[in-house]
Amino acid sequence: MRKEYDFSNSIKNPYAKKVKKQISIKIEVETIEYFKKLSTKVGIPYQNLMNSYLTDCASKHIEPKLEWA
Repeated sequence: MRKEYDFSNSIKNPYAKKVKKQISIKIEVETIEYFKKLSTKVGIPYQNLMNSYLTDCASKHIEPKLEWA
């Protein structure tokens, strides 16, 4: 490896805005446990599984049906 690298002619990553963004969100314990159990069944980490599910909902424009008791 070199001691120093010259990045003066480098360009910004055009895909940088399309990467995942870390957020803080409060999710019910039961919901997290559900995705954790499902993740062991399908072999995908639960956070990736939750992200995939939410991405699928967003791409299909699925809106939640909420009923307030």
